[in-house]
Order: sequence, then C-alpha cells, then structure tokens
Amino acid sequence: MRLFFASWPPAAAAEALSRWAEGARQGCGGRATPRERIHLTLAFLGEADAHAAKRLAQAIRLPRCGFLLEQSRYWAHNRIVWVGPAETPPALAALAAALGERERFAAHVTLLRKARKPRALPALPALDWPVGEFTLVSSVPGPQGPTYEVLGRYALQ
Repeated sequence: MRLFFASWPPAAAAEALSRWAEGARQGCGGRATPRERIHLTLAFLGEADAHAAKRLAQAIRLPRCGFLLEQSRYWAHNRIVWVGPAETPPALAALAAALGERERFAAHVTLLRKARKPRALPALPALDWPVGEFTLVSSVPGPQGPTYEVLGRYALQ
C-alpha cells in the first residue's frame, strides 16, 4: 500500500485555503488541490506495510503542536504552489522525524500542481493550523487525482 502520515486542517482553514488556491490559479494555472484533500504530509512512507505503520503511530508520545500559514511560494522544480510557516516549528519537525520522515522536513501544504511561475501570488489569509492528531493515509492514484483513505487516527498528548 502507498502510505503517508498527515495532518488535516480545521474545516474553516481548508475552505479558506481552497478559495486562496482558486485565486492563485488565476495567475499561474495548474490544478488546485480539492478542499477535502488539503493536508500537510508529515512523512511519506511509499509502498509500506500498514500494520507496521500503525504500530509506529501507536508508539508516538509527543505533545500537540501547530503552526501559522505565513508564506506562499512556487517551486519551479516540481511546478507546485505551496503555503506554510516561515520556519518549521521544532515540535512539528520532531513529529515528522518520529513518523519516519528521512529527509529534512520542511512543512508545506501543496495547493496547486502543474502551475506556471506566477508573477505574484495573492495575499495569504492569516490561518492557524493546530496539530492535535495525525492520520495514517492510503493513497490510490486515479485519473482525477489520488483517492485518500484514512486508515487510522492518532492523538497527540
């Protein structure tokens, strides 16, 4: 199974980000992430065993954390527009590391794919993203984008 650990935003933040992405799309094209799929990937496991991933998740004993969405950027190397904190909070980086993220974790939320370089991105609304739990998610590729299935939810302390 293709798996990843994720944090999902509060409903109001997901709605605001979806609206922002549609506004940004006017200036750079691309495909917007649907509101219901907006998430922060904490650790991408790829093809992995779900039972082992669940055991790992159940062993996590870390505090709740969160971050502010303070910046929006375009990454030319993979043609995405993303939003995230100015700096990844240490508690969030510790969670990602505990979940198996092997690369240097840079908290970012992809909102547009296959985008052109924008002249400018719209002003980002001030949004808080609390992380009180994380999920184990299965991703199945499809013609309209991936289908996500939450396999488990795990509370932080």
